[in-house]
Amino acid sequence: MAAFIVLGAQWGDEGKGKMTDYLAEKAEVVVRFQGGNNAGHTVIVGDKEYKLHLIPSGILYDDKLNVIGNGVVIDPKALFDEINYLEELGVKVTPNKLIISDRAQVIMPYHRILDGLKEKARGKDDIGTTGKGIGPCYTDKVERSGIRVCDLINKEVLERKLKQNIEDKNAIISLYGGETLDFAAVYNEYLAFAERIKPFVTDISVRIYEEIKDNKNVLFEGAQGSLLDIDYGTYPYVTSSNTIAGGVCTGAGIGPTVITGAVGIAKAYTTRVGKGPFPTELEDQMGEYLREKGHEYGVTTGRARRCGWLDLVILKSTARISGLTSFVVTKIDTLAGIEKIKVCTGYKFEGKIIDYFPASLEDLAKCEPIYEELDGWDDSIQNASSYDGLPENAKKYLKRIEEFTGTKVSIVSVGPKRNQTIEVCEL
Repeated sequence: MAAFIVLGAQWGDEGKGKMTDYLAEKAEVVVRFQGGNNAGHTVIVGDKEYKLHLIPSGILYDDKLNVIGNGVVIDPKALFDEINYLEELGVKVTPNKLIISDRAQVIMPYHRILDGLKEKARGKDDIGTTGKGIGPCYTDKVERSGIRVCDLINKEVLERKLKQNIEDKNAIISLYGGETLDFAAVYNEYLAFAERIKPFVTDISVRIYEEIKDNKNVLFEGAQGSLLDIDYGTYPYVTSSNTIAGGVCTGAGIGPTVITGAVGIAKAYTTRVGKGPFPTELEDQMGEYLREKGHEYGVTTGRARRCGWLDLVILKSTARISGLTSFVVTKIDTLAGIEKIKVCTGYKFEGKIIDYFPASLEDLAKCEPIYEELDGWDDSIQNASSYDGLPENAKKYLKRIEEFTGTKVSIVSVGPKRNQTIEVCEL
């Protein structure tokens, strides 16, 4: 494994939580490199279900080091709520198991307020933000007015920066008609967070580098999905960070030459939450069937996911942009029982056939998906424990993914539990 990346190959919700948990068994270190608590992973271990938002999936193992990188934006309240939640479920979260980058940006109350106010002001042109303050926090990072974890744990620096920021943000909040913040209340609240977070804080770049040099297996865990990348996603209906493999270098402080592989998690069909283009969306009974059978509702928001056929154009684009070395295909069991299954192999655009994902949403709106129809399989797939045990038509489906994308399928998930995972070949 060495230094290995796991990321979503579609619009998120592909089953990264389960697969990161599964792959973490072979890793000594699990690193979260971008995003915030707007993302959610569901991991099922035995008869217990865990819902994670900020903390890496490796936390469910007692012998793994988990890292929250500098590319992550951290809401301290959400972080400690999640720690409390895990400890109530019997999962220990200590500085020996979890470390946090001193360079990570901190989500402040004004970020959440501005997120909601701006989204409301967009009206019918809203972009579907979760309202967690993610975008405004990244805005402050780029504008160079953000408060980092190293600032949070320095009382004098926090006071100075917070005073200026609250003065600036209150002026903007007032323009939107929102309720302004009291400096003293926010300062005291975050001083308490600072005391609690301090034991976890370190220079994670140094630690990760040392672990790699010691020949430890390091797993880099992405949040959201490739098509929500700020540069290569369906902009502006994207998240505010780089969700592709390139985000690992900046979000965890390592060089590209130490990365040995990257696996893309792809659902056997396609889903997305919120607004934005979706060429293969099914707004009919089949779409509803996939939603209900696949339990397609957001971990963080509870919102119903839009569902559609597998878009191979998306997977081919993701494989190219992130240099994927293999795919993991999840939820293939959800397709069981469908007689004929379609996959998108291209778009008809202005009289031509294209096999890439256009940057312009206006161009994408003109794209008509071109489908190829494949024979389905039955529910026996859920009992398969090896590749040979998969139904023949399911194998053909996986082969078609490999042929079109030029990328092998290394693992197949036939259910939500750890033991419902089939290794096809080496990652």
